[in-house]
Amino acid sequence: MLKLENISLKIDGNSLFSKLNLEVKAGQVTTVMGPSGCGKSSLLAYLCGALPSVFQTSGKIILYDRTLDNLPSHERKLGILFQDDLLFPHLSVGENLAFALPAKLRRHERHYKIEQALEEIELSGMHERDPASLSGGQRARVALMRTLLAQPEALLLDEPFSKLDQELRGRFRKLVFAHAVKNRLPTLLVTHDHADAQAAGGDIIAL
Repeated sequence: MLKLENISLKIDGNSLFSKLNLEVKAGQVTTVMGPSGCGKSSLLAYLCGALPSVFQTSGKIILYDRTLDNLPSHERKLGILFQDDLLFPHLSVGENLAFALPAKLRRHERHYKIEQALEEIELSGMHERDPASLSGGQRARVALMRTLLAQPEALLLDEPFSKLDQELRGRFRKLVFAHAVKNRLPTLLVTHDHADAQAAGGDIIAL
């Protein structure tokens, strides 16, 4: 379970939103909605430990039995997907996926996990492909799988569907939510799109 207790973000003494309290259960998708500039992305940056120091913050972030507030980003075990896929252009598709795997894995184990991951997102045989040669939907699937291969304990979604066309948006949205349920990941989605919120099926919080 991901639990936020009395979360408050301020800049220059001005609150971005009222104190936020919510619980997201394993496999559940909770949506935070609001117009541009209301603090949705800043909230996710705070949860990840990546919020600029110009902000003043208070409250507590709890993921299962761990309090995350003072942990560095790489120890929080939070996976995040953004509007842009952020694939590394100098790495192949397979190398992008390998980036998320533990360094201790042997070479054959890494290869097996990458091939298994590609099959799961219907991109078998694309290990050596240049990410630039993929469609937008394919790139989005690689970005999702790279996030999942890092074995996060919760998933944060920063409007990852917004740049996809309508057909791809629906398919990718369904894929992401299905993976959240399958992997029992508490998932927090921020969006201004009501269709995204409805598809998520969980609680909706307005900022």
